[in-house]
Amino acid sequence: MLQDIRDNAQGTIAKVIIGLLIISLSIWGMDAIIGGFTGEPEVATVNGNDITEREFLRTVQLETQQRLMQMENPDPSLVDEDQVRRDVLEALIQEAVLTQDAANQGLELSDADIDSLITQMPQFQVDGQFNRDRFVATVRNLGMGVAELRESLRKNYVVNQIRAAIAQTGLAAPAQAEQLLAIQNQTRDFRVLTIDADTVADQVSVSDADIEAYYEDNKDQFRKPEQVSAAYITLSLDALASAIEISDEEVRGYYDERAEDFAREERRAAHILIEAGAEAEQTMATIQQRLEEGESFAALAEEFSVDTVSAREGGDLGFAGRGVYDEAFEQALFALEEGETSGPVETSFGVHLIRLVEVRRADVPAFAELESELRDELARARATERFAEVRSQLADAAYAADDLAGPASELGLDVQEVSGVTRDGGPGPFDHAGLVRQLFSDDVLTGGYNTELIDVENNRAVVARVREYQEPRQLELADVEGQVRDLLTSRATRKALDDRAAELVAAVEAGEQPMADQWQGFEGEGRNVAGLDPFIAQAVFSLPHPEGEQPVVGKALGGSEAAVIVLSAVNPGEVQDDNPEYRQLQQFLAQLEGQREYQAYQQYLRNTAEVERN
Repeated sequence: MLQDIRDNAQGTIAKVIIGLLIISLSIWGMDAIIGGFTGEPEVATVNGNDITEREFLRTVQLETQQRLMQMENPDPSLVDEDQVRRDVLEALIQEAVLTQDAANQGLELSDADIDSLITQMPQFQVDGQFNRDRFVATVRNLGMGVAELRESLRKNYVVNQIRAAIAQTGLAAPAQAEQLLAIQNQTRDFRVLTIDADTVADQVSVSDADIEAYYEDNKDQFRKPEQVSAAYITLSLDALASAIEISDEEVRGYYDERAEDFAREERRAAHILIEAGAEAEQTMATIQQRLEEGESFAALAEEFSVDTVSAREGGDLGFAGRGVYDEAFEQALFALEEGETSGPVETSFGVHLIRLVEVRRADVPAFAELESELRDELARARATERFAEVRSQLADAAYAADDLAGPASELGLDVQEVSGVTRDGGPGPFDHAGLVRQLFSDDVLTGGYNTELIDVENNRAVVARVREYQEPRQLELADVEGQVRDLLTSRATRKALDDRAAELVAAVEAGEQPMADQWQGFEGEGRNVAGLDPFIAQAVFSLPHPEGEQPVVGKALGGSEAAVIVLSAVNPGEVQDDNPEYRQLQQFLAQLEGQREYQAYQQYLRNTAEVERN
């Protein structure tokens, strides 16, 4: 297949296609190729409004990039393009429905409002101030124009206004939170008898006949899969950097140039932290008013801050440089002047008021301390510039070559070998699904071609070829006898443990007290029982409530032990209405209800919309 592409690239068909493109461009211009003659095409119409093909394709590209970023080893071949396109189209239809609903309700955002939003967004700021160059670069990286971004913000903002309005109407009855907390905080009184594998060892036996029978019945489990031995070339940024020589003069010049940057700035902060929630805004307003009236920041931190450790020190957090605090906290702190207090700053910990107490700068480290680090930094910078060029050269050379020795020699790289690679992978870099799939493709496996150059991780690419292929083969019984014996022994042990536990349960239910001196008693224990295996604790809290004075008897089976459980009492969990846990749970339940109401509203709009897919 690869050779066909090589041959046809220079053929008559290719020349005809190019000729037609030139004619089309000369007569009608680029629109004839990408936009047709009837204006911008659409992919769907929602209540008479079009979703354009351009918007659809751009969103598909963004969604594809997002899914690649979520992969541990990004591989475009693993992205289901058809599914992405279906998901994106449905999302755009839903967005159109919601945007139209917002417009029908008279919700809109002025150009001035959008400008205000953009200038306040952290991703467009440098040192706490809006930066136009950062803004333009970020928008371009998103594959959007400025006008498109503004329109996207306009849509999202008005839709979120409706979402927030509906979500905030969610209510949760106090009884719901009380019931859930009572269940969560419930305690139980019980006894446990644990039986280990040694107790039933004399009941467990596995014969040679058992092993042979299992092997014959399950031969497919004992096959050595097909595998290959491969040769491969790895191109990495680290290898390129290690081969680059940096002179002492260059390192010294780089140090002198950046000396001021190495004088690390540290800031001493104090903060008042309150819990996020419905009352946060009012509490924060109270604190800010009392600050304006002259009350001490330290005294207010002691009174209000839920960070009890720093509160005892007046909110003092000590000195710290960048990279220590939450991103939002850090941005606010490093935007302050000494002695200044921020507005409310929300992080995953809650809502902060931050005061910059003092700023200090450390001395510039001596050249000797940084020399090695700076040398590596310069080498990696040059290697980064070189990497894309060498990668392109390697891709071209490996594509045209009948082996890897030529490309390796041409670029000064080493050919390495690996064996035992299966379709499930092998040692690195053959733990990358895309590379393995290429290795087992028909072109590479039977056609004798090299794989494409695959990026197995950032700044590391690999090209490989098959050296030897081994067919799958059946393993002999002698090769797997120990494995089968262990498997059957484990199964027989679990069966014996389960049978023994059932016997003991029956005995207890009959009023007997078997192995009376080996039981453990537990009273008033919660779900996290100290000194008890999790599988037993889970079984304890899965048993039904005892009726009257009659206990409930049950059993639990683990990997190599079993347990008999006698549950004598279930104690309702304590619930305090003024407990923060209660308030947080009630707020969470209300949010869930609000989200359900908004989802139902979305579905109603979607069901009643007139949608035409093209």
